[in-house]
Parts: sequence; structure tokens; C-alpha cells
Amino acid sequence: MSGRTFFYKGVRVNAFGLPILSDHKSRIKRTHRKRKFYYITFHSEFERSSPKNLIVMYDIPHTMKKERDWFRRQLKNFDYIMIQKSVWVGPSPLPKDFLDYVKLVGLKKQLKTFKLAKPYLGKESEL
Repeated sequence: MSGRTFFYKGVRVNAFGLPILSDHKSRIKRTHRKRKFYYITFHSEFERSSPKNLIVMYDIPHTMKKERDWFRRQLKNFDYIMIQKSVWVGPSPLPKDFLDYVKLVGLKKQLKTFKLAKPYLGKESEL
């Protein structure tokens, strides 16, 4: 093939925009991929009106970005709200199967949980 090579949405195409189907020169790296942590989703057993009485604090390094993004999505699924960047509050307790999976993924040492004496009511109630 002479001339320039064009790519559209990660697929090599010719000058007319038609895909060039060949296995060599693939732009997708197939070696040294990290494990995907997006395949398991946990759902909350609590109602939206449940008292938010558990603080979850975490410090997950940038090298574990996929795991950190997955963890944030799961906290949102559990109806947790973000107080600060890595401080969330929501209903307790966290599901046992979720905590087991967090340990399996290797995030157990990066997070701390604290049980509140009174439920968190939000910033509106402080005024």
C-alpha cells in the first residue's frame, strides 16, 4: 500500500473510508493489558431514604486508575454521596460480597470506613 494510512475509530481505512481488513499493523495493543475490573457490578440493598451513616475514605494511587474508577462507580450504585474527592458517605454496612471482591482486587489496604453516631443529613441541614 503506497501513500498515507488513515484511521477511523481505530480501524485502518483507505482514501474512500473503507476499512482495510488485515491482521498486521493493528493499533490495538494486545500485550501487557491490565485485568478488566468492569465486569462485576454490585447493587444496593438499601432504599434511597436509608440513613447515611458510614463514611468511606480511600487513597487509591494513580497506577490503579481502572480500579479507582470502578470503586467510585460502585459507591454511586450504593447511593453514596461524595463529601470530598475521596470521602464518601452512605448507608451501612457495605455488602459482604462487595468487600470480598475489594480484597480480591487489592484495594482493601487503600480504604477506611467509619461508622457515624448520627446519620449524615447533608450540607443543607447545617445552616
